[in-house]
Amino acid sequence: MGSCSHDNAVHGVHDHGDLATRLKEAEVLCTTHQARLTPLRKDVLAFILSASGPIGAYDILAQIKNTSDKPAAPPTVYRSLDFLLDMGLIHRLSSINAFIPCCHPREGHQAAFLICSECKTVKEASADQLLSHLSHLAQSDDFSIHHTTIEILGTCQQCKSA
Repeated sequence: MGSCSHDNAVHGVHDHGDLATRLKEAEVLCTTHQARLTPLRKDVLAFILSASGPIGAYDILAQIKNTSDKPAAPPTVYRSLDFLLDMGLIHRLSSINAFIPCCHPREGHQAAFLICSECKTVKEASADQLLSHLSHLAQSDDFSIHHTTIEILGTCQQCKSA
């Protein structure tokens, strides 16, 4: 899935192919894992893929209300987000309470997210070496890591030069 490499490069999280291709890839991934990409799940994923930046759950809910004759209730949208997270199709950025697409669903890559605290632009970078070091530290204390998301807040180049 996706065609970019994480090898020591920083890249935008919305820079990976057209919407139709990414939705088709998501359907194939779900089918492979005996899961179903329901119409609502597909709509939620499409909103995240189409967004110009990180998007919050309430923004997704508002878009669904504006584009559907049968608006979804907040719990169903949250269940859809949980499903997409479980499938590895999206990431949740806790620091800004928003969602972004995963450019390599289910490929086991480890990413760090560079988040501009001014314009909210998010870039993704490989974190394999960093997580390897953290995993080694955790093992030295017999600590089991279940989930890791590295979010680095700062100021992007565009905002610094503005």
